[in-house]
Amino acid sequence: MELIVIEDEAEAVVEQLNAALDRLEERHAIFGGEIETAAIEHPGTRRRSAFTHTMAAGETAASAVRMAGGKVVDALRKVI
Repeated sequence: MELIVIEDEAEAVVEQLNAALDRLEERHAIFGGEIETAAIEHPGTRRRSAFTHTMAAGETAASAVRMAGGKVVDALRKVI
């Protein structure tokens, strides 16, 4: 499998992939394979990668849950 990410995110992606492989190895035997990185040149304008979009979406979802939790607490205080 080949995954292309921008250079600034490469280290975080490799860490997440290694963590996922470690979790997978706890339940299933994995034979061989390793994560390799290689720099490539990309002509043109850089856009946000899928990983960046995923991280931003996760942060937005977490913020929404925190905000909703705060509103529930405020509502309960008003009722009590």
